[in-house]
Amino acid sequence: MAMIAVETQFGRLGVAEVDGAITRLVWHGQDDGEATPLLREAAAQLRAYDAGELTCFDLPYHIEGSEFQRQVCDLMFAIPLGETVTYGEIAKQLGQPAQPVGQACGANPIPVIIPCHRVLSATGLGGFSGDGGVETKVALLRHEKAAGLLI
Repeated sequence: MAMIAVETQFGRLGVAEVDGAITRLVWHGQDDGEATPLLREAAAQLRAYDAGELTCFDLPYHIEGSEFQRQVCDLMFAIPLGETVTYGEIAKQLGQPAQPVGQACGANPIPVIIPCHRVLSATGLGGFSGDGGVETKVALLRHEKAAGLLI
């Protein structure tokens, strides 16, 4: 698994690729292996996102996990920048309870690119499994001009 690291205002993000698809994003990532064209493109898109110049990531990704996990990730990926949805709204689309949706969001292996930070609970922010927890979720939403929904 090759990885490229990108310095952002949200920390050093490492993006990993396996077989031509993004498979993971981690905080405190390190360059590892060959910087493939896909990894260089992912780094460029993360830098553009960080600079406020990217509204939608356009990268192939692959989620290891259940079909349910993949469905939740696909629905999160489709949430437009600056918008939010609730766990319940995703659950309704899938015909499932909200709690498993929250668990699937928390298990998202590619945060930021698959924007689990755009998913909120019905009564507040919900959680965030990335470095910094909910404070990072708030920073990402503010960066995307979605903070008005929080205030």
